[in-house]
Amino acid sequence: MAEEKKNAARRGRNNLAAEDASVNAANGGEVWVVIEHEGPEAASVSWELVGAARLLADELGVRAAAVIIGAGGRELAARACASGAAAAYLASGPKLEVYSADPHCQALVELAVRHKPGIILLGATTRGRDLASAAATELETGLTADCTELKIDPEKKLLLQTRPAFGGNVMATIITPRHQPQMATVRPGVFPQPGHLPEAPGEIITSRARLKATAASVKQLEFIPDPEDELSLQGAKVIVAGGRGLKAARNFALLEELAQELGGTVAASRAAVDAGWISAQRQVGQTGQTVRPVLYFAMGISGAIQHLAGMQASDIVVAVNNDPGAPIFEVADYGIVGDLFEVAPALLEEVRRRKAQAGAAGGLRIETGTSK
Repeated sequence: MAEEKKNAARRGRNNLAAEDASVNAANGGEVWVVIEHEGPEAASVSWELVGAARLLADELGVRAAAVIIGAGGRELAARACASGAAAAYLASGPKLEVYSADPHCQALVELAVRHKPGIILLGATTRGRDLASAAATELETGLTADCTELKIDPEKKLLLQTRPAFGGNVMATIITPRHQPQMATVRPGVFPQPGHLPEAPGEIITSRARLKATAASVKQLEFIPDPEDELSLQGAKVIVAGGRGLKAARNFALLEELAQELGGTVAASRAAVDAGWISAQRQVGQTGQTVRPVLYFAMGISGAIQHLAGMQASDIVVAVNNDPGAPIFEVADYGIVGDLFEVAPALLEEVRRRKAQAGAAGGLRIETGTSK
């Protein structure tokens, strides 16, 4: 009998929570972005999400806000407001100076319970995934990981969270209709960097986190940057990517030459990485990095949906493949059907000729075109 009463009470609480979630979804709460940072330096994906949050918030008729936990809050708040946030929530405390999942989760959950945002977004980074999953569990809400698109349902005003599923063979759109806040992590490079608004006003809300008196499960002794961070493709204007059609690791040298002449960097499809021809840090696609260069060369890449998910936002895509039916040509602005071992040297020769004409010091100018 006692167990039945407990279950009935639990069902009642769940029904009330569902009703509250529906009301909140209809009325709309703020759209939050958790700023990932080390002191005053923030991850670029955080600013990308602030710009995206502003667009989502405008559709809902609510505020976009940044959440900054730990040191460097004032400087980051100013940058967030200049990037589109209308407000910034700062949480401080002795256990929050350096990232640790337990205290940072407590701080985020405390802010969310107090201010009731409708949406919380985080970068799909190692830290973002760690914090998002812990916070979603505490808030008893859903979490969609590694999103590649976010939209607002015009009728229900719910967040439409799109991500690759079933090994990248389909793009699934997920909603969280019965729980608040709606939470998602978003891959770096999915959204463009927002414009800078130097005089943008913004409200700053400060609070001192009331953390539980429990020992943190992890203590940071030292922060050592990963040398592989230098291989990030996020800021590259030109990317020359190779796939299975390169046939061997040594043939990436041809792409390296072309990338060097264009002032870009080399990337790869999953097939090339799985073959051991190049580091996984260079992989573009669903299980790699998402990029938005001005110019993207796809050399010997068939164009499976897993790869397209990571590069289709590029301004200009040039595809080289000997199969005229390759899916990569469907997203390419310029397609060349031919042997890449003949096309790439010809491209390299032409780039060098143009650079010589323009002057080696100036090189070729890569300008942003019209985004897809």
